Amino acid sequence: MEIETKINYMDPVKIALNLLCVSLLQPMDMIKVRMQLGQGSGAQIASNILKTEGGYAAFYRGLSATLVRLPLHRAVKFGSYSIIATAVTEDNDRKPLSLRQKVMITSTAVTMGWAFSIPTQLAQVRMQADATFPTSQCRNYTNVFNALHRVIADEGVQVLWRGSVAEIARQSALITGLISGYPPSFRYLKNSLGFGETTSAIGAGVISSFIGCTLSLPFDYVRTQLQTMQPDAYGKYPYTGSFDCVRKTLKTGGLPMFYSGFHFYYFRFAALTTISWFITKQLRRLDASISGKKITIKAR
Repeated sequence: MEIETKINYMDPVKIALNLLCVSLLQPMDMIKVRMQLGQGSGAQIASNILKTEGGYAAFYRGLSATLVRLPLHRAVKFGSYSIIATAVTEDNDRKPLSLRQKVMITSTAVTMGWAFSIPTQLAQVRMQADATFPTSQCRNYTNVFNALHRVIADEGVQVLWRGSVAEIARQSALITGLISGYPPSFRYLKNSLGFGETTSAIGAGVISSFIGCTLSLPFDYVRTQLQTMQPDAYGKYPYTGSFDCVRKTLKTGGLPMFYSGFHFYYFRFAALTTISWFITKQLRRLDASISGKKITIKAR
């Protein structure tokens, strides 16, 4: 009996390179979070971090949570898709999945990925925001695992999913912007303006990133407020939930408040989109000469 298996050598490399890019751009996310918490302009925040929080290393607070969150999200998303798709295919008497089934399975898998990764998102945001609180209120998490343990021990396991409604809305808005913006932008740049494929792809990524960030940043702002909030002397929190946060923010700061830190949010995401596209393209070329080979295993 011969079993032919196509081995993809590039997936671990792609994941590692994307994590490296995320790590390099982590300071942008740090500044964005601080701006959402009303700590001043980007320049003021960067200067304060360098002067009072220990230098450049302080920009990378929360990085451990980021490096756990992204692979966790990917693993849960693709793992759950595979499990559900296999089960549904068996129920279909092994017939191919319909478009409706694929959409439902994909939506379920993506939602499960978000649900499992939200606790690490909370840990990341809290670690980034910690220095903005008085010393007596600083949580002083040492890493993502310490943060998760202490949240459960001090506040209850349910707090790990605080801000989950806003986070799921953010992801949905971001994906909607990317999907709706990329194809028409690419066609316009390539067909109407005559740019090459690479330039059109990068340009479409930048444009669709702008649309996605514009739609999603208000939800990101709400999530940041909910995940970092602390009770007052009477044990009362400033917000009861996402809608209460939206209402109070509109009343005190208006719509512009939701877009605090937009340029850092957008620059980081557009850079990640462009770099990820470039990495994927180059790895596909390399993969064609490596992972396209088949390994034949002979069972005796």
